[in-house]
Amino acid sequence: MSSHPLLKVDISELSVAERIQLAEDLWDSILEQQEELLLSEAQQQELDRRLESYQKNPANGSSWEEVKKRLGF
Repeated sequence: MSSHPLLKVDISELSVAERIQLAEDLWDSILEQQEELLLSEAQQQELDRRLESYQKNPANGSSWEEVKKRLGF
């Protein structure tokens, strides 16, 4: 990795925990302005399709805990 011009820091000098925290902080800052995130028509249709599928049969889905377990967390 290299330094990031906006952060003025060499990212590789950060610990893994610090990089994870940075990623979380960046994501949180994006979520605070989520009204600026526009979906394409195809993305909106896919989300609508998935929601409808879930509403028809919620048992087909997985809980967040199940997903994390499958991913090894």
